[in-house]
Amino acid sequence: DDWCIYPMYDYAHCISDSIEGITHSVCTLEFEDHRPLYEWFLEQLDMYKPQQIEFARLNLTFTVMSKRKLGILVEKKLVSGWDDPRMPTIAGLRRRGYTPDSVKTFCEKIGVAKRESTVDYSLLEHCLREELNLRAKRVMCVLDPLKLVIDNYEDGKVEYIKALNNPEDEKAGTRELAFSKILYIERSDFEESPPPKYYRLSPGREVRLKHAYYVVCKYAVKNDVTGEVEEIHCEYDPLTKGGSSEDKRKVEGTIHWVSQSDCLETEVRLYDRLFEVEDPSEPMENGDFTLNIDKKSLVIKNNSRIESSVRNASPGEIFQFLRNGYFCVDKDSSGAKLVFNRSVSLKDSWTKILKKLDQK
Repeated sequence: DDWCIYPMYDYAHCISDSIEGITHSVCTLEFEDHRPLYEWFLEQLDMYKPQQIEFARLNLTFTVMSKRKLGILVEKKLVSGWDDPRMPTIAGLRRRGYTPDSVKTFCEKIGVAKRESTVDYSLLEHCLREELNLRAKRVMCVLDPLKLVIDNYEDGKVEYIKALNNPEDEKAGTRELAFSKILYIERSDFEESPPPKYYRLSPGREVRLKHAYYVVCKYAVKNDVTGEVEEIHCEYDPLTKGGSSEDKRKVEGTIHWVSQSDCLETEVRLYDRLFEVEDPSEPMENGDFTLNIDKKSLVIKNNSRIESSVRNASPGEIFQFLRNGYFCVDKDSSGAKLVFNRSVSLKDSWTKILKKLDQK
């Protein structure tokens, strides 16, 4: 009580390590020059001396790891908080849908080094994607819905189609999907004048509805004012239930869907990497690193439709949205409306990188 002094870090660090019985005090490279002082204090005080070992800090592309810089993002409200799913914090990763095992696998792959280096963010995504592929339940969610009407399907009829919850896990079981005359598909799955190698719906083209039937597009209905396509009309082949035909005809495209009579309206937040450049720590000409932020790192879809099997999903629960990626139920969800965060897309560029490395 006589001296209101807080001991300097170099003094407190070594003594607290010694008192707590630390065997190896592991810290980042900037403390390498402090090690002689660390050892000198303990020698003078005749105290037990742990071994201090320094290693290079973790750096990731397309993000910053400095707590000071992350704090600036929070203070300027450029992110929603320390747990914003774009932040490289434990809270942010958890809210994004990253699991403890995926983070541990990532740490095992990169190891510990003495040399400063930057790890490709794709490797972190790859570790999550590998784990979720094995355990995430598959569901169908239409992010940008377009109405599809099956003209030759009976009005008011609803049939149930069995679908696997996870083809990678036999124990995951099955679920039943409601199928009816009016469905929703992705707006991007229809083109009135399709480009070459476009295998989805267009006038006269046949596609497979996942788990269900073949349908042929007959015509589209457009808005009289905007000219935007509001709904498309198709006919289905009742002999193709399950996704195959007796005549073995080839169908190039398979698209996902949800039934208008049995789906939920949901909000989907499409998160991406926070910065546009690989090394955002390098400031712009005026010294403001925040100018590197990607303004498209969050895109919100307020009017998405998802199958009703997820009705009772809890915050933190993770699903694979067929053809779209892996998504995590956000804490902002309510009984009235679920909110999903994109954890990672299905595209795995890191697998290609690994193959190139193996070939070398």
